Amino acid sequence: MGGIKLDRRDGVLTITLSRPERLNAVDGALTEEMLDVLNELARDPDTQVVVLTGEGRGFCSGMDIQGGDPGGESAEGRVQRLYRGIARGAEVTARLREIPQPVIAALRGPVAGMGVSWALACDLRVADPTTRFVVPFTNLGLSAGDCGLSWLLPRLVGPAKAAELSYRAQRLDVTRADELGLITEITAEGADLAGAQALADELLTKSPYGLRRTKELLNASLDAPGLRRQLMAETAVQTLAFFSEDLAEGMTATLQKRKPDFKNR
Repeated sequence: MGGIKLDRRDGVLTITLSRPERLNAVDGALTEEMLDVLNELARDPDTQVVVLTGEGRGFCSGMDIQGGDPGGESAEGRVQRLYRGIARGAEVTARLREIPQPVIAALRGPVAGMGVSWALACDLRVADPTTRFVVPFTNLGLSAGDCGLSWLLPRLVGPAKAAELSYRAQRLDVTRADELGLITEITAEGADLAGAQALADELLTKSPYGLRRTKELLNASLDAPGLRRQLMAETAVQTLAFFSEDLAEGMTATLQKRKPDFKNR
């Protein structure tokens, strides 16, 4: 793989966007590698947490328009290649939301364009002080509806603030992003990946069933037509939990006044 690097350890998969010479700008090859990995994670029972980061001095500078067509080489026309490249990048956004594992973004430097969508599609975000979110679309003659951004941003910061950020093509430093609720934790400079991996280690101590079903329910709630439909989903998931080995270990550990060991139950 040339566009990403993978590191597996103890139930955590770290995915590193690896085009540092282009600030990890997204091309067609990187997108397809991401989709291959994410599709594997959808049926991977052993990986419990995913960390997504970028190599070098930035997380991701967005789609690599200058480096060639993001849809890759083909006999299609330019419009078709662009459409396919954008659509495949958008599919990464969807898959980050849909895979059962919680995904933690480790952010530093520029988080721009498609990189913003991918970062916001993650469940949690750990950032160092150099992090800056850039949504330049309306300055460039583009729509700020890019790879899920018009769906993600209003749900994270509210519709009014999402409109302001999008219309005005605003940049957010890490302090402002934290104030808006986009950041889980701010680390020392250069410590974003270590912070994300420490958070991943914390999540490894939680119930695998509980984590996966919680992500599923949180995602479902974003599109739920009402409270009662979500209550039905919660009731089904919670009932099944009573028959899981995770519950048996969690209850036993509580009675024995020790930490649960969900890995080796």
